Amino acid sequence: MSQTAATEESMRAYYAQRAPEYEAVYHKPERQDTLRRMEAWLPPRFAGRRVLEVACGTGWWTPHAARQAHSWLATDLNEETMAVARAKPQMPACVQFARADAYSLAEVQGRRFDAAFTGCWWSHIPLARLGAWLATLHGALQSGACVLHLDNAFVQTSNLPITRRDDEGNTYQTRRLSDGSTHEVLKNFPSADEAIARLGPRAQGAQWHDFSHYWALSYTLA
Repeated sequence: MSQTAATEESMRAYYAQRAPEYEAVYHKPERQDTLRRMEAWLPPRFAGRRVLEVACGTGWWTPHAARQAHSWLATDLNEETMAVARAKPQMPACVQFARADAYSLAEVQGRRFDAAFTGCWWSHIPLARLGAWLATLHGALQSGACVLHLDNAFVQTSNLPITRRDDEGNTYQTRRLSDGSTHEVLKNFPSADEAIARLGPRAQGAQWHDFSHYWALSYTLA
């Protein structure tokens, strides 16, 4: 059976194809206690804020994180994943959706945001592009903005194994969809020190939050 190697275009196509079944990962029994804690922990982080969400995907995290926000713009490149997010009945009224390229954010330039959120996006960014992407994100935010990145921690009993590591240190998983197709997906699992070291000079007061199956990294922009 053929396997699609990980490229930016193949990753976009993979998530478009996976959209109808993406959220099955959030129903793993061993993750339920962690998810309930995180869903309660997120809303106060964005209370009263004008938030830019990058790569919202199917919007699993959006209704929880946006619950106390002033306004929330959830963006993604894939209309297929955003269609799932838009259909969620529990989505707060403050949430709007827009198509945007996460790497350039050109579609949201000129908007005023004092917070940003990413859920399970950091791990899909090639290490060589991470610094430039963070600079782009920070450039879209006001001084004093709060930023929160959330992503998967590697737990051997719950995550797919790492199947390849490239010369730049990126790691990859092989994933199978319900139609039987297999796809190589870039998926990095940084340590706290590795992630904080990538943030750049504008990040202040960085805090690493360990949620067992997930991690979160929060900071304020100078």
